[in-house]
Amino acid sequence: MAPRVDDIMRLCCELSAHDKIKVAVKSSAKGAAVAGGGAFVGGLFGGPMGIAVGGAVGGLLGSWLTSGQFQPLPQILMELPPNQKQKLYNDVMQALGRLDWTDVAQLIALVMGNATLKQQVVSALISYVAKELRADVRYQD
Repeated sequence: MAPRVDDIMRLCCELSAHDKIKVAVKSSAKGAAVAGGGAFVGGLFGGPMGIAVGGAVGGLLGSWLTSGQFQPLPQILMELPPNQKQKLYNDVMQALGRLDWTDVAQLIALVMGNATLKQQVVSALISYVAKELRADVRYQD
């Protein structure tokens, strides 16, 4: 992966760690599978009424299993596949404009030292996470 993409990924990790940002990637497929499985099992044992009860119980269980699974954003960013890292790089570079840097330490110092630029990068990062990863974002107190 290109060094500049790696620099942007390190910047995003640093900013999200500094702001203590956590995200929960929605696992709708897992929740749907649990709900459908509950309806199926309920139908096997209880007929039509079992389908309704099993679907309701499965839906509640699926909702419970997929909610509140917040992870630190740096962890999620480092696990992104290369094509998603490139997309995030493109989004952050739009926020950075024509900013030039020699290494990741200088990039982090430039962004952290400029409140407006920092806010623009964090906004691009949060927008990417919400839109591309379909994740809920939370700031830890």
